[in-house]
Amino acid sequence: MALHSGYQHEVLRQWQSSSCSRLSAYSFIYPIFVTDDPEADEEIVSLPGQKRYGVNKLEQALRPLVDKGLMSVLIFGVPRSAKKARTCHLLAHLDGRGSPADAGDNPAILAVQRLREVFPGLLLVCDVCLCPYTDHGHCGILNEDGSINNAPSIKRLAEVAVAYARAGCHVVAPSDMMDNRVAAIKTGLLEAGLGGKASVAVMSYSAKFASTFYGPFRDAAQSAPAFGDRRCYQLPPGSRGLAIRAVVSGEYAMLYHGSKAGAFDLKTVVLESITSMRRAGAEIIISYYTPSILDWLKE
Repeated sequence: MALHSGYQHEVLRQWQSSSCSRLSAYSFIYPIFVTDDPEADEEIVSLPGQKRYGVNKLEQALRPLVDKGLMSVLIFGVPRSAKKARTCHLLAHLDGRGSPADAGDNPAILAVQRLREVFPGLLLVCDVCLCPYTDHGHCGILNEDGSINNAPSIKRLAEVAVAYARAGCHVVAPSDMMDNRVAAIKTGLLEAGLGGKASVAVMSYSAKFASTFYGPFRDAAQSAPAFGDRRCYQLPPGSRGLAIRAVVSGEYAMLYHGSKAGAFDLKTVVLESITSMRRAGAEIIISYYTPSILDWLKE
């Protein structure tokens, strides 16, 4: 049993020892969207207060957060050129296996390399999925009839995870919802020699629902499918059994707009939401509210 990857970084050790509903900076991961325009600094309309950054803007954006206690970021690569190619049916850059996902100029890989330089103590988590990089926008490799071909999908996801690990990330986070992808990724990491001292942890998204609430995120990551939907491989929102086996969540945009409408106080409802997640057993919380939470925790 390979355990070392689960506590090779101080933040990972804190995750392993977290208790009950206590809140600390160690519990939070801040998602960042990194585009292939190195100078980008663009607002995300569907996620107020959030931006897509180019690799040259990352230090400026994250330095104030690191200074006030930010411990971890979750990196999403957003290849805007790939999105344009998919929309215009220009497939020279894209293909059905998501070849740009592990290319050397992938924005996630460039972000990892830059952040390891400027913030050596920051825990770097990389989202692993194919949807931003395929010509069809789905999370895996497809059969001719458009259904998911699981076996080559998880093999490809493992290749991408290994590329991110070699770039220097501490944790790979598969969000694709393919069957058996965690085992495939762990095998790929071990075969690549990324075990032992150089081990990389795997943080699987336990639940990813085929939900309308993902709309703002898909806009931010520019990862909506070119056709069809993801109901055949993401969880059905009404499935009680699967939901119980998965995790709880809070919706950033919903809380933001509710507070703007005067329905509740933003700080109060966010802290209640994340405390409930901790009470329910969540050790790690990925939140766009992390910058605000870091301030609130100091009050």
